[in-house]
Amino acid sequence: MSKMMRGALALLLGAWALPALAAESMTVYKADSCGCCAGWVEYMKAKGHAAKVVSLDDVGPMKQHLKVPEAMQSCHTAVIDGYVVEGHVPAEAIAKLLAERPKVTGIAAPGMPQGSPGMSGKPEPFTVYTFGPDGAKPFMRF
Repeated sequence: MSKMMRGALALLLGAWALPALAAESMTVYKADSCGCCAGWVEYMKAKGHAAKVVSLDDVGPMKQHLKVPEAMQSCHTAVIDGYVVEGHVPAEAIAKLLAERPKVTGIAAPGMPQGSPGMSGKPEPFTVYTFGPDGAKPFMRF
């Protein structure tokens, strides 16, 4: 099934069906010592994404290279189908990004929200933002 068809089908079926439609692979850049990053990678694999993990001593230069604004940064950075995904972003937000294909650099869950995918603790509300040359804007709330 093409990406366009998968995106259209996902929009018709609603957000509950999006994780089952995920099939894109991603590259995740993370520090060796970060356990929550590994938790997010496992979460993404469970949602159907293939993930190649690249461990770095310092993820900062990769974030700069990928143009992740400092205010949007978290502990790990992923690239999927030409988009940057920063931090503990839920699969539903990635599915929406890939279905809608906005003209942005990527999406981010800044910081490390408790209870977000890969993070332990009591879930707290958080926002996923788009970011790019036009700045950052709210994309989804969780």
